Amino acid sequence: MSTYLSDTAENLTVNAASATFTYRRIGPRGGIPLILLNRVRATIDWWDPQLLDYLAAEHDVIVFDDIGVGYTTGEPRDSVAGFADGAIEFIEALGLTQVDLLGWTLGGTVAQQVALRRPDLVRKLVLAASNPGGQVPGAPGPNQNVMATMTKPEVTGDDLVYLFFPETDTGRVAGHEYLARVATRVATGGPAVSEAAGKGQITAIVKNMSIPFEQVATDLQRLDRPVLYATGLRDIMTPAVVSYTAATLLATVLVGAFDGLKTTVETASDDTRTADQRLAAGGALLLAMMQSAVLSR
Repeated sequence: MSTYLSDTAENLTVNAASATFTYRRIGPRGGIPLILLNRVRATIDWWDPQLLDYLAAEHDVIVFDDIGVGYTTGEPRDSVAGFADGAIEFIEALGLTQVDLLGWTLGGTVAQQVALRRPDLVRKLVLAASNPGGQVPGAPGPNQNVMATMTKPEVTGDDLVYLFFPETDTGRVAGHEYLARVATRVATGGPAVSEAAGKGQITAIVKNMSIPFEQVATDLQRLDRPVLYATGLRDIMTPAVVSYTAATLLATVLVGAFDGLKTTVETASDDTRTADQRLAAGGALLLAMMQSAVLSR
């Protein structure tokens, strides 16, 4: 039986012009809500409940599926702009006038676009393992093995461990412990990302990578909201140089670089702590960074 409060959060729905959005909401109400935008090929069932519990201890946390993904109805999008429009539609359907955004991989790219398109809605941003767009100068080219794994019709647990955790014994153990934590939600048999939605997300990533970096740089310079970039030093999907390059173009930014697990829960692979202890430390570090520098109330 799960010990995570976030695993008990009920599915809620809100109707909008393009879809009926499904979401979950946990944590204390009253402050600026923190909306999480998911990674590529994931639904709300795949958020780590331990991370959600850390965030929800002091924040009003909302996770949702974008248009045509998972539990949410509608025609799947195939561009970052399309996903951003969906996120904006969802935020407005909830009647929210200002939010903080935390996006993971593709979700971070979408969060950035939301802030550019509707700066009045967004107070602050956390971009975890996210590519700002284009081909960042000095960054390695696309990893063909990563792309082949991402585009498989069926992505296995081992595939997820490969994509999101270091290729070390410690990393693989941590990856499978993550899979065990999300198993409570996944085992309920909720909808997966459909083939059409998955293809749309991959198409959105490819389109976004084809944008001239000069345009990306101009957009980043227009982004006047405080941003926390959380990047893995050994991230095989989004190399750390991408986050550092983007950060040099932003007005107000903090970069958190982690060595080990992929996003915001990373520590050194030779750490003697258990994977759960490292996750707790990483989650606490992220929360402290958010409170002190980015997502303070």
